Amino acid sequence: MTSPDRSAAGTERAERPAELRFEGRLIVLAVTGSIAAYKAVELARALTLSGADVQVLMTHTATSFVGPLTFETLTRRRVMRDPLELLPDSRIGHIVAADTADAILVAPATARWLAAMAHGLADDVITATCLASAAPVVVAPAMDGEMHAHPATVANLAALRAFGYTIVGPDTGALASGATGEGRLAEPSRILGALAGALADRPVRVPGASARPPLDPTIRPTDLAGYRVLVTAGGTAEPIDAVRFIGNRSTGKMGVAVAEAAIARGAEVTLVAGMTSVPLPQGVTLVRAETADRMRAAVLQALPAADVLVMAAAVADFRPAEIHDRKLARDGGLTLELEPTPDILADAARAVRRRWQQGTADDAADPASNGEPVRVRDAGAAPPPVLVGFAAETGSLQRAGDKLARKGVDLLVANDVSEPGSGFGTETNRVTVLAPEAAPEPWPLLPKHEVAHRLLDRVGALLAQRSARWVTGESRGEGVDSRPLGPAEADGNFRAFVGTESRTERRR
Repeated sequence: MTSPDRSAAGTERAERPAELRFEGRLIVLAVTGSIAAYKAVELARALTLSGADVQVLMTHTATSFVGPLTFETLTRRRVMRDPLELLPDSRIGHIVAADTADAILVAPATARWLAAMAHGLADDVITATCLASAAPVVVAPAMDGEMHAHPATVANLAALRAFGYTIVGPDTGALASGATGEGRLAEPSRILGALAGALADRPVRVPGASARPPLDPTIRPTDLAGYRVLVTAGGTAEPIDAVRFIGNRSTGKMGVAVAEAAIARGAEVTLVAGMTSVPLPQGVTLVRAETADRMRAAVLQALPAADVLVMAAAVADFRPAEIHDRKLARDGGLTLELEPTPDILADAARAVRRRWQQGTADDAADPASNGEPVRVRDAGAAPPPVLVGFAAETGSLQRAGDKLARKGVDLLVANDVSEPGSGFGTETNRVTVLAPEAAPEPWPLLPKHEVAHRLLDRVGALLAQRSARWVTGESRGEGVDSRPLGPAEADGNFRAFVGTESRTERRR
């Protein structure tokens, strides 16, 4: 076995003042049987939000304090609890983790685990993994103050430092025993700062996902159970004549990934599909709408029943002003006069804003109605839907902020489709998420299914927040001033919809 490549200093490194980033790295988070184990949940979430793949290891005692399901939901990987566990492909789990980890973070580390590790006793999955790995190890002890001060613990910590491990010393404060002293698990920011320091400028150790412990596609939160999610996917085909059309290169992969993620999280999903070249998921209500007009009609029809609208479709921006019933002859050149297609997302946001803010359905004044009869039902018992838009740009995302304000949505997901790995038809995407009154949030290059789940994490938080405000009456103006509400806060008592020529089917 190769000798461990670890820092010789073995001391806590300075915390980085800038935002911590762990893109593309595999971090093994090892949780031992301390009452502070619940704090490791925050570490797992912070690491995943920073772009890391996370594999959690737990001792059997640790599972008495925090259930493995909590970590599995956050990391999308099965928790490893025994050195004898095999992965689905029959590889030895803890050996795969040891060989592919960029770093191992033991937090919290109990006095018993420190003793076992100091003496090389591989009788649990964490010590076995550390012994088998050349990755840097960061240890954050947590225990009663007298235990931490005992000569045996002091000696064991010294032994780990001699191994090259980074020790993040505990904080002083109230302890579980009721005493006050040094033994509280260090704050997450200090632990993550030490982890970043231990990694320093090391390259990603094993970048290939296939070599790492695998994601488990069956592990998903069910936080959207009971919600209805409306998703659009694919491009539109704006006809020139009976044969030709104006379109784009969208395949529908991103929208389909959002629909699949919503289904996995328990939502009832309506998928409005334009021109797609990927398999469409089962378990959705599928509405086929291959032009901008038909997609607009389908969205406005389904919107009254939706709690969330995710407009991931790449709707053509222009269409021919005149459509020819027959195929045009190929005689010389062809000049087309183009006109803008309807802005479906802006129309949907305008309709929501008008009806929740004003509590009326004024067909003549509402561009979303397009002069068509509008059927209205009472939606006073439900808050307005969360609106999410996508913006495909090239070269720069500077226009995304203007689109966020102009379209009046809660979240806007922007990406540069000219960037390798981030365009139409790719398996991955690098996006920046924008929200009103918040700094843009760039995400690392991720598989589209992971982008979808991270986006739905944000949507779920908005739903929870909005529902809480609605129940307390804050969003309905009970006991608060009657100031005009912004697009993401609009309230009222009505939803409306128009008819559609699109085709609907139920996929099971």
